[in-house]
Amino acid sequence: MSVEPAVLTPGDTEGTGQPDPPGGRTAWASLRPLVLRLHFYAGVLIAPFLLVAAVTGLLYAASYQAEKIVYADELRVPVGGSELPVSRQVAAAREAHPEGEVSAVRPSPEDGATTRVLLSGVPGVNPDHTLAVFVNPYTGELTGALEQYGSSGALPLRTWIDEFHRDLHLGQTGRLYSELAASWLWVTAAGGLVLWFGRRRSRRTLRGTSGRRRTLSLHGTVGVWVAIGLFFVSATGLTWSTYAGQSVTDLREAVGQTTPVLTEGVAPGGEHAGHGGHPGAGAPTGTRGADIGLDAVLSTARAERLSDPVEIVPPADSSSAYVVRQIQRSWPEKQDAVAIDPGTGEVTDVVRFADYPLLAKLTRWGIDAHTGVLFGLPNQIVLIGLAGGLVLLIVLGYRMWWQRGRGSAFGRPLPRGAWQKVPPHVLVPLMAAVAVLGYFVPLLGIPLAAFLAVDVVLGEVAHRRGKRTYAAAD
Repeated sequence: MSVEPAVLTPGDTEGTGQPDPPGGRTAWASLRPLVLRLHFYAGVLIAPFLLVAAVTGLLYAASYQAEKIVYADELRVPVGGSELPVSRQVAAAREAHPEGEVSAVRPSPEDGATTRVLLSGVPGVNPDHTLAVFVNPYTGELTGALEQYGSSGALPLRTWIDEFHRDLHLGQTGRLYSELAASWLWVTAAGGLVLWFGRRRSRRTLRGTSGRRRTLSLHGTVGVWVAIGLFFVSATGLTWSTYAGQSVTDLREAVGQTTPVLTEGVAPGGEHAGHGGHPGAGAPTGTRGADIGLDAVLSTARAERLSDPVEIVPPADSSSAYVVRQIQRSWPEKQDAVAIDPGTGEVTDVVRFADYPLLAKLTRWGIDAHTGVLFGLPNQIVLIGLAGGLVLLIVLGYRMWWQRGRGSAFGRPLPRGAWQKVPPHVLVPLMAAVAVLGYFVPLLGIPLAAFLAVDVVLGEVAHRRGKRTYAAAD
């Protein structure tokens, strides 16, 4: 959220140009100009990044339904009598696509859904992606082949929008934009809430207002309604960002709240990678007979209560196990996983989602809600509403800035020196908290420090210029 750059007059703690009533100056009145200045500059300077994140996030939330329509021919088939063994479906896919290696198989999760055979190392396919070959589970016929990305199984349309939202297709450097937006979103939202609820009730209403005050009232009302959602989007977006996300990972490791993973047969990478092993798990056998095959592995996983949808990952090498894991990210989550010895068919390790530490569960739920899969279509509708609300807030914020200049120019910035009016017993703890927060969320701390440095320099320049003007006049 952003707010109009109202210039406070002496005794004016509301930014309306009207002085406060006698006795109205309080500790809040001293703190409010500082909050207003921070909120204004965050809105003006960070809003473009927030606008891009909101628009691309809206597109991503809608991409799930679009994907079902665009790729309906690959994803759905008429329901048949009985499904073929998984091994025969994989053989059909390999006959048509002998290139690359089978990295995983996702059997048909429901009636009428196709099986996905995922191939890695395919020429012409992004090394970070796989080629998903779609197989009719009833006939073994192929319905198509598309590039797939990530554990959510994103196909080309959703992958393109996902990467656009995450890094603007600029790679690792582009991720800084989205982390900057997530780092400042909660700050602008919190500042807007504090300012809104700090206003006297009579100045919040839309009734009987016009011009800038009406815009301000509408801006504040929309901001209050979407604030909780914006806090959530900001916090969950930071959990897998580059720098703040690493701080979250370090914190989880420090308090023993990492996501448990199988001790064998799990390929590196993904959300679960690098968090440590699951205690008490068995070790690879090292020797084995003939491979028991995909069908026996799936049957063993079913006996371990792994229901659809699941993904089967073949052994990475001669000392690794098959891994079968549930991949349902909608409520209720299905994230159980088992490791199965290829030679004996014995289960050598089990990880249950029910046994995840609390922070690991919250992280999983938060990410899935942020991406719109936790509650399916209602989740996606809420995200679209939040994104639309954020866009409206930004537009209204810039409109207030323009209206402050009476329609001919953007309004003047808020006056400097607001921090000097804050009592020391409030200012010192506040500065300490900001310093700690900026250390763990660097794309909040670094821009804030840069703004303060520039502001101090500009203030000193203006002060010296004023002294020279006064001396010349004297």
